[in-house]
Amino acid sequence: MTHSLPVEPDLTWPPPPFLAPVPPVVAEDGVRRFDGVTYATRPGYRPRLLDVQVPAAARGPVPAVVWIHGGGWLEGDRRYPPPTVPAALLHGTVLAAGLALVSIDYRHSLEAPFPAQLHDVKAAIRYVRKFAGAFGIDPDRIAVWGESAGGHLAALAGLTGPHTPGAAALEGTEGVGAGDTSVRAVVDWYGVCDLVALRDHPMPPMPPGVEYPDPYEALLGGTEEARPEAARAASPVTYARLAAGGAEGADAAGAPGTPPFLLVHGTRDGLVPYSQSEALDAALREAGGECVLEPVDGGDHIFLGVPDVAPIVTRSVAFLARHLDA
Repeated sequence: MTHSLPVEPDLTWPPPPFLAPVPPVVAEDGVRRFDGVTYATRPGYRPRLLDVQVPAAARGPVPAVVWIHGGGWLEGDRRYPPPTVPAALLHGTVLAAGLALVSIDYRHSLEAPFPAQLHDVKAAIRYVRKFAGAFGIDPDRIAVWGESAGGHLAALAGLTGPHTPGAAALEGTEGVGAGDTSVRAVVDWYGVCDLVALRDHPMPPMPPGVEYPDPYEALLGGTEEARPEAARAASPVTYARLAAGGAEGADAAGAPGTPPFLLVHGTRDGLVPYSQSEALDAALREAGGECVLEPVDGGDHIFLGVPDVAPIVTRSVAFLARHLDA
């Protein structure tokens, strides 16, 4: 009788900065799901995860939309849209349009201040491109869509790239440490665009006995007064204005690679004023970029007070599908 030696596990030290996707699970409706994929790791932090859903009966690589959740950069979860937008509506509309949906987590601001959140978004985009073949995604047709804090990050992802001043600090090296992070289109639902201008905007009052961190101070790692450069660096309007002012590579058609934007914002938003999207719209237009600003009359933050959000979702997906050639 012979005895084989036990197989040693394949250990890697230090742990790898990302993990390859595992084979998908095919749902009853034919949608291929890759759940809980580790797109970036760093010692001392939770693994950053993403989910991928690929539409049923997809013939060849499909375009993809990266969904970025909100939550004031302090909370939130890739699996759950805001309570006013049912996940079945959001996910189903994207998939029905022939688009893959990539839902990502990112580090919250009390885990790591800005630009960690943008680094994670860019790491997720690099990861999807690297493993596009495994997912069945077209690496040349990727868009971003976010709400609230996620809308802010989507706008930053669309406006920053290798030609941006200070690009190295904005791109980061998380996960797949280098590669293309450009996107073909951006949908920004009621995201912040100018943190400096929000300095004096009051936060909603908290119930008695409830303490909640100031989201802007937490994002910047201190007050705006103490970190003015961080506030400007974290503001999408900064990069739109750079393009309008003739930043390197900009021309009469706007900054190279600046994707088309759809901004959707409630006119009675008490948390992020509607004027924030107006400012970004104006800056993008001045830079020669394509931008559609869609006011939601009477809508508050997360579209509270809107009786039917389905048309908003439908128009947002149609904008993405059009610019992704879906």
